[in-house]
Order: sequence, then C-alpha cells, then structure tokens
Amino acid sequence: MAEAHQAVAFQFTVTPDGVDFRLSREALKHIYLSGINSWKKRLIRIKNGILRGVYPGSPTSWLVVVMATVGSSYCNVDISKGLVCYIQRHLPEGYGPYQTPQTRALVSMAIFSTGVWMTGIFFFRQTLKLLLSYHGWMFEMHGQTSRLTKVWAYLESVRPLLDDKKYHRMETLAKEFQDKLAPRLQKYLVFKSWWATNYVSDWWEEYIYLRGRTPLMVNSNYYAMDFVLIRNTDVQAARLGNIVHAMITYRRKLDREDIKPVMALGIVPMCSYQMERMFNTTRIPGKETDVLQHLPESRHVAVYHKGRFFKLWVYEGSRLLKPRDLELQFQRILDDPSPPQPGEEKLAALTAGGRVEWAQARQTFFSSGKNKAALDAIERAAFFVALDEESHCYDPENEASLSLYGKALLHGNCYNRWFDKSFTLVAFKNGQLGLNTEHSWADAPIIGHLWEFALGTDVFHLGYTETGHCLGKPNLMLPPPQRLQWDIPERCQAVIESSYQVARALADDVELYCFQFFPFGKGLIKKCRTSPDAFVQIALQLAHFRDRGKFCLTYEASMTRLFREGRTETVRSCTSESTAFVQAMVQGSHTKADLQNLFRKASEKHQNMYRLAMTGAGIDRHLFCLYVVSKYLGVSSPFLAEVLSEPWRLSTSQTAQFQIQMFDPNKYPNHLGAGGGFGPVADDGYGVSYMIAGENTIFFHISSKFSSSETNAQRFGNHIRQALLDIADLFQVSKANR
Repeated sequence: MAEAHQAVAFQFTVTPDGVDFRLSREALKHIYLSGINSWKKRLIRIKNGILRGVYPGSPTSWLVVVMATVGSSYCNVDISKGLVCYIQRHLPEGYGPYQTPQTRALVSMAIFSTGVWMTGIFFFRQTLKLLLSYHGWMFEMHGQTSRLTKVWAYLESVRPLLDDKKYHRMETLAKEFQDKLAPRLQKYLVFKSWWATNYVSDWWEEYIYLRGRTPLMVNSNYYAMDFVLIRNTDVQAARLGNIVHAMITYRRKLDREDIKPVMALGIVPMCSYQMERMFNTTRIPGKETDVLQHLPESRHVAVYHKGRFFKLWVYEGSRLLKPRDLELQFQRILDDPSPPQPGEEKLAALTAGGRVEWAQARQTFFSSGKNKAALDAIERAAFFVALDEESHCYDPENEASLSLYGKALLHGNCYNRWFDKSFTLVAFKNGQLGLNTEHSWADAPIIGHLWEFALGTDVFHLGYTETGHCLGKPNLMLPPPQRLQWDIPERCQAVIESSYQVARALADDVELYCFQFFPFGKGLIKKCRTSPDAFVQIALQLAHFRDRGKFCLTYEASMTRLFREGRTETVRSCTSESTAFVQAMVQGSHTKADLQNLFRKASEKHQNMYRLAMTGAGIDRHLFCLYVVSKYLGVSSPFLAEVLSEPWRLSTSQTAQFQIQMFDPNKYPNHLGAGGGFGPVADDGYGVSYMIAGENTIFFHISSKFSSSETNAQRFGNHIRQALLDIADLFQVSKANR
C-alpha cells in the first residue's frame, strides 16, 4: 500500500558482506520538514510568550526608554536622580565586559532603563485591569441597578410563576438559607475566588457536562448551519477541500496567537480561553465522569463514509495541503468501493448512546490491538468529517426543508457522527455543510467564530472554478487516505446495536421546526426603540402563554466572557414586567399607549437583567456553586435543592453572528447562515434558538418531544410568528418602513 511505503524512512538487509541500508530520501525529507515546522511553532510560541509576558510593553518601548536615558546622560541631565551612578558603583569589578568606564556606564543605564520599563509595565497592567474590571459602562444611561442579594433576586424572578402560598413557602426557605447556611458556604466561594482563575467554570464543566450520563446526542450537542441563501458549488469533495483548508488555516492562526479577541461593543476584549480546545479534542467516556482529552497537535482528520472510517492527512511534510489536494483526497474516499468491516458501520452509535455503556465497551473492546489503534486515529484527529449520501439544503418555497436539514445535523442517522469529537463537519451530497458540536469544551459563540472564518474564507478568498472544483491542480502522487482497520467481536456488535436503539428512540422523539421569519428583522425592531433580543424574548413569553396558557421558568444564555475563563450565566426572561405585558395583550382591553408602556418596562427590565448577567451579577451560577460547596461539606439545603431541581421548560439562546468582519453584510445580504439549534432541555418543554440575521429577517429553531402531549414545535412556531407581528403592530410601523 502507498501509505505504508510512505511511512518507512529506511530499510535494511543483512547480507554476508554486512548490513545494506536503503534510505528513502522522500521520507527523510518529510521527517526533516515536519521537524522544521514543529520547531517553527515552538519558536513562535516562545516569542509570543515573551511578548505576552511584557504586555503592554514591547522591545521597541524598551529601546525608547534606553535611548532616552542614554541621550539625557550625554546632555548632562541625570533623569535617574543618581540611580545610574549607584548601579555603576555596585557592578562587579574585573577584566570582563565591565573593564572600561564607558561600558560600565552603558550597562548601568541599560539596567536602570529596564527597571523603569518594567515598573511602567506593572502600573499599566494594574490600570488596565482596573479599567477592564469596571462594568458600569454597561449601565450608564440606563438608570440605577438593583443591589438585592442573589437570594432575593431569585425570589423576584419566580414571583410571577408561584401563587401566594407557594411563594411564601419559598420566601421562608430563602430567608432561612440566607441567615444560617449561606454565610458559611459563601466563605468557601470567596476563598476559591482568591485561589482559582474563575470560581464557576471548572465546576460548571465538570458537573453540568462531564458528569452527565445521558446521551450527548440531542441532550447536549448542538448544530450550526451553512450559508442557506447562496450555493457556490454542488461538488461535495470540493466544498470540503476549501472548508477543511480554511479550518486548518484558522488552527494555525490560533496556535500562533494571531487571532484578535472579540470586542464587546468594539471596546472591551472578551476572554478567548475557550478557543484553546477547539481542535485536537475529544470527550473520553468514563463510568462516573468523562474527561476532555486535548492534544497540542494533530496532522490528520478522521472521515466517515458509507460505514467506513478513514484517516486523512492534511499535511505533506510541513506543508498544509492545498484545497485542490484535499478535494482529491475526499474524492478518493467517495470513490472507494470497499464495504464496511463487521460491526464498523454503526460503530459511532456508541458515542450516541449512554455514557456508562460506551465507557464499558471502550475499556473491554478498544483498549488494545488494532481496535485501539483505529480508535486513537479518530480520537487524536483534529476533528471529524462525515460524508453523507443524502442531500439537504434550504428552499424558501419549501419550509420543511430547513427542519429536515436541522434534524440531519442534530442527530443524523445516529451512527454517522462522532458525537465525542469537539466538532463534526458534516458534508451532504450536494455540497451543503453543517456542524455538530460537543458542548463541554466551549459555548456556541466560540465554534461560531471558526465557522464564520471558514465560510468567509471559502467564498471570498479561495473560490471555485466554473465547474465547481477547487482552484489549482491536484498532486496525484499523494498517498490515498488510510482505511482504519477494526476487529469487532459479536459481543461488541451487540453493545453497538443496543446503543443505536437508545439513540434511535431519542432521535425519533425529537420534533424540530425551523423557519425563516420574513416580515422584518433587526431594522424594524430598532425603530421600536428597543433591544432586538428583548423584543424576541418578550415575543417568546407571549407565544408561550398563548401556546400553554401559563408562564414557565425561562432560560436565556448570556456569556460572561468579560471575566477570565468566563462561560455563561442565565437570564431569567420570565419577569413580573413581561408577564404583566403578556396578560394585558391577551386580555385585549388595554389601549395601545398602555401596551407600549408595559412593553417598554418589560424590555428595560430584560436588558438590565442581561447586563447584570454579563457583568457577573446573575443568580444561577452563584447558587449552583453554593450548592456544590454544600455537597462537598455534606450539608443539605432545602432551598438550594429546590432551586437546582426546577425544570427549564423554555430554554432559549440567541446565535451570535458577524463576530469577524469577513465581508460587508450590507453589500452581500444573501450571505447568511441560518444559525443553529439544540434539543429540548425538559421532556415537556421547548428549546428555542434564534438568529436575528441582519436587518430584514430572523431564523428560528424550535425543538420539543413528540412523546409530550403538551408541546408541539410547529404550533409554538406559529405562535411566535403571530406574537412578533402583534408586538410590531403596537408601534404602528408602516410596511413601507419595514
């Protein structure tokens, strides 16, 4: 096999005359280039480490300080106030480099200048830290914020959901907790905040994600869609060639720390820590808890097609394969006629089923031999690529097409995605793409950053020929992708089938309704003088009340990346103000002026809560950490137990967009992704993801379960449509202005 020959750097034969060595120059060349590339990366990281260590200083600023000191000395001005002379007197005597007075003076001035430079860096850093720690700018011109404690803020959030009797009971539990147990638990959290970089994120990752024993598919993983209004090529392998090349280019920028941080309001940088584990990362199953395995480097991707697994190298020596070469490699996989090995076709169903079952199977059947080698090739890959045989795309004339596209990305056929990988790049037969992303390593805006870069690079920097192929000529001498070899016994095949049945039942129970809302987008909402996110969230409250006849605990994710290693906080969108507006709308007896006033109060409340969440003044992560401490101490709290057990029957999230300015959306209005979605959090609830896609449209992804008689995703979607129109009509914005 060609790949086997490539792997051999030299061969030798023992003869009567001695040992005859036959060196492979090509193989040695690749080894040499690979080593050069590795050392380049090390040197770049060392350089970046030095520059990061002296930030906001720089070698240039150090040189300026030295030159200023030396220049003032030659002008007979002692800006050091005698410190240079003091340093010069205490330099060691000898016949070395300090033997002349001029040299000793220069060395003394360099030492003094370095001290001044480092002192300046220290004060600059402290000033910058104070500036970035100030979050009051988010509240300026928005009134004073409440200074209630987290416990009483929680009571305020559940007041519209509880009758008087239940509320007074919860109030009693809260007061008892705040007076007795809370101070003790809080001391431990304060101590952790002194010691740890972030007092929430590590526990959040471990207890919310890694210790979960239910299937990742639907319950945890989420998906992202391609550009849906344009198509540049129908060639599956060509599309992958460009996108995989763009993704590895992004990884190289990430390794070299060349990616600029996302800025809040274009001013304040947000933490980029989550990006570190974007590539070369796999969630390894365990019986009690999973572990995230992250490697510093990976030079291949794992590929699945028609029940077969392949290892595809993305480098030739130290050179990243060009898009046309990658297209060739993917086409070779598509053209490979070999059948799956016994047990291979549905193998990935293990990652879609229960975590305990997968951990046991991994230990029993994949801990040695060719199975371990093949599994390592998947788990040590940069990411996973799934080549699907079916086609999906969005047709605005066929609304169901978007929902079918979303279902294919969310769970596929339950065995053609490796749900443990940091992300799976899904390529459909018609060249449409998408992502299925594991959630524990990062939140959606992080993978969204990569996805924006890849899609923008594909369209605006790489491009295609007139026939839809990648630009350039392929290198036909490249060895073909390596087929992974398995030896899967019948016992293991039975476990695979069992996991598949669990996953199949879960996938069949998911109802997903995705649609594009055409009447208006961000443009009209701004004319209503309100936040687009608040507008949609209040519309969701109105739609849910019309759908279910009651209010429910509502979750909206807000990022906390203004803090180091921050992840998310919960915005409790169902407030007393929003419920008052909804009830007034449903009653139908209020004037438009009254309804507008109630809406504005609800909107201002929501925006204020969102700001509080972003600036670390939210409720839920703090209470979650207090609960973890109580478990460590072995003490029970009826209040915390009840808070943490409440179901989120309406779980919502807005998809971030335009994090990278790859193109002007006003100039290219059809270059829109449709966002992405996730499964329902509660069995009798809804999951709602939405993307306010530019000035004129909004995409919604609504999930629920067929097994619940109380929910219906399409029915809820219709209520959302009507709620958005009803609220817009309150402000009497004419259609000509929409």
